[in-house]
Amino acid sequence: MIKIRNLHKRFKKSKVLDGLDLEIPKGETLVILGPSGVGKSVLLKHIIGITKPDLGTVEVDGVNLTALSGHRLLRATKKMGMLFQGGALFDSMTIAENTGFYLTEHEDPLTGRKAKKKEIKERVDEALKTVDLQGTQEKLPNELSGGMRKRAALARLLVYRPEILLYDEPTAGLDPITSMHINELIVKTQKDLQATSIVVTHDINSALTVGDRLALLQNGTIAHIGEPETFIKIDDPFIEFFKGALLKDPRNYR
Repeated sequence: MIKIRNLHKRFKKSKVLDGLDLEIPKGETLVILGPSGVGKSVLLKHIIGITKPDLGTVEVDGVNLTALSGHRLLRATKKMGMLFQGGALFDSMTIAENTGFYLTEHEDPLTGRKAKKKEIKERVDEALKTVDLQGTQEKLPNELSGGMRKRAALARLLVYRPEILLYDEPTAGLDPITSMHINELIVKTQKDLQATSIVVTHDINSALTVGDRLALLQNGTIAHIGEPETFIKIDDPFIEFFKGALLKDPRNYR
């Protein structure tokens, strides 16, 4: 369970989060919608401990992350994984090295021990096959398309099987077909890992595909939240805008 209470964050004169409250049950996929610049990515960074709030708390499974730092914070967030908007692959490493990076540098969260090279290779190969990137092990990130880099970044999460997955605009900049593939992988990953997932996006089609609940981040707080069928019927100008985008999305054409 993730519990966020009275979260405030300001950058210079800009107030980004303003008393945000949110609860995410274990095993749920929550999609956070909102236009660019409203603080969706900032919220993810608070959840994984990269950013500290000015006020408020982020609690994960009873542990207050906002009170931790250094090695204590690292231990508390080991069960989390984040898919960054740009993939965040290391340019100088091969796809295999990128995918196995966590297990190379850290103990396996499942066993509590360092994995052997053979085991890492087997898990890397399996993860890359899961995201349809078999045969790319020796390639560098700049040799892959944008969609392939996103899938490689997802494979990096699959290797160490985190319990909490954070996705920052997973379909941004991708064509409709590739976006659909990424959405399918998000759903499959959540089921395979039985993970808690938080997906930040402004893509309503993706939101309806992957989300158990949808939330609208507006004016620094959660303005609306509900299951997809209920959420899409809420009378709000932003939700009406999203519905309009849904009608124009070529992924819905038959």
